[in-house]
Amino acid sequence: MSLHRSINWRLLLPVGMLVIAGCAGSGSKPDAATAREQGEPAPGQERVLPEIPPAAQTLYEQAVAVMASGDFVDAELRLKEFLLQYPAYPGAHVNLAIIHSQNENEAAAQASIDAALALDPSHPPALNQQGMLFRRNGNFVEAEAAYLKAVTASPDYALAHYNLGVLNELYLQRLDVALQHFEVYQQLVGEDKQVEKWIADLRRRVAATQRTANVAE
Repeated sequence: MSLHRSINWRLLLPVGMLVIAGCAGSGSKPDAATAREQGEPAPGQERVLPEIPPAAQTLYEQAVAVMASGDFVDAELRLKEFLLQYPAYPGAHVNLAIIHSQNENEAAAQASIDAALALDPSHPPALNQQGMLFRRNGNFVEAEAAYLKAVTASPDYALAHYNLGVLNELYLQRLDVALQHFEVYQQLVGEDKQVEKWIADLRRRVAATQRTANVAE
């Protein structure tokens, strides 16, 4: 498989896999349970987010649904309307960043990522989107750092492991590290036929590299 074909397969994730669906769930903490105030919270304290009325929650859920279907214009309008009333939810800003990225508006995407990270510097989806933006701009070291922050904050955040696999295989040429992250991703999401093929291919390539190194010694 050529590098060009590998990039096409690995980088074209469905938008539905990226959408942050849980930002406006019921209860007083509908986004991240560990959302932080700007600055450092006192040890053991969490920022309590205001309760969202049912009408606003419905607006958010509708925005997520139309976004997942690919209707970015309608989704963007709904998300902006939601954020006018409830700007303190990082996930809504991340969803706007995803829409801006799909529209190739990187400045707007970065602004939305910055807004999410200002609310919660360890927000895994925001860090994942930051990593994707860095990677698209060729800043691979910075992309890796952002992805690693995401999986440090949330070790079971599957998309960041997926993106670390892509980054290490295609750009950093660290096949063993790529294999580790794809394996973690597979464990977290269950059976993914395409990723299963990549894992098998990487295992063969890593084994071949190790055999070559042993012969050289």
